[in-house]
Amino acid sequence: MTHIPAITGTGVYTPEATISNAELVEAFNAYADRWNAENAAAIAAGELTAKDHSSEEFIVKASGIEQRYVMDKTGVLDPARMYPALRQRSDEEPGIMTEMGADAARKALAQAGREGHEVDLVICAASNMERAYPAVAIELQKELGCTGFAFDMNVACSSATFGIQAAADMIRAGSVRRALVINPEICSGHLEWRDRDCHFIFGDVATATLIEPASQAKGPRFDIRSTRCATTFSNNIRNNNGFLRRSRPDGVADRRDMQFMQNGRKVFKEVVPMVGEHILGHLAEEGIDPEALKRLWLHQANKSMNDFIGRKVLGRPPEPDEQPNILQDYANTSSAGSIIAFSKYSDDLGEGDLGLICSFGAGYSVGSVLVERHA
Repeated sequence: MTHIPAITGTGVYTPEATISNAELVEAFNAYADRWNAENAAAIAAGELTAKDHSSEEFIVKASGIEQRYVMDKTGVLDPARMYPALRQRSDEEPGIMTEMGADAARKALAQAGREGHEVDLVICAASNMERAYPAVAIELQKELGCTGFAFDMNVACSSATFGIQAAADMIRAGSVRRALVINPEICSGHLEWRDRDCHFIFGDVATATLIEPASQAKGPRFDIRSTRCATTFSNNIRNNNGFLRRSRPDGVADRRDMQFMQNGRKVFKEVVPMVGEHILGHLAEEGIDPEALKRLWLHQANKSMNDFIGRKVLGRPPEPDEQPNILQDYANTSSAGSIIAFSKYSDDLGEGDLGLICSFGAGYSVGSVLVERHA
């Protein structure tokens, strides 16, 4: 028997601390002034280039971001540090990603009227894991009291939609009863806050999506009509080093090559048409006119990117309620962004309404999930 998979619950964990653009600019500019003073002689000799100031206007124009949530703001805003200050946890304590993800998962379970023991698949899908093993997903499985099996998945910013496809396929096949796809993103930890070109991009959050057979849903649901994923290799968004960093000839002298790096102009030029064509191809496969979509929940990386993609898909500028943005408040939260948008802006859809969740990013990768609302 083939089961129709459905999203029956979502949850969002939002950290308490926020960093406004004004706070971020003040800290960055203090760091830049300090660096310029320390390297004044080399700058005067033409050996180094002075660091330019950032500004609130630059950030909003470049991204549409106005603030971001973070797990720690004191370390990020310290001009002498410029990265989060997170406490060391003992091996007996839940990891920070488990703590964040479990909060979001419990909200998703509550919305669906389910308990942890009714779930037999946990996928932790995120752009960075706090450790390679044991899998964060298995720790989440234990924390939530889930059964069955669990595994981690990393497809960068597309991790959530790829995870949903994997879970939906297993539910269709009957190999699992229910699945939690959990996306804990501590993006502040892999962002280089000292780089003017990207210091404003990311924020922290965790999301969770509960998927089960539509026939077993206890309340409103979104049937997963179909999913579509694609990848093509590109170096334009990358993280160059992990545990092998110490084996390199220059050791661990600099942390920059361990953090987020991108060629923003190339990414915009190459990813926007790729995503637009992907979505249109997905809809064509299903015989659906783009105008039939009531909502697009896109990856929340950059407002201009989303605006271009929305116009490509719909053939016109999307109305605000057709393509809701949350990045002005959350910034780019990697794989979690499209799920935040879906969680916050989906309850108003009516019986039979269609929508599409889409995330995209490093890889390049793009994943789309076509859903249909039912009461």
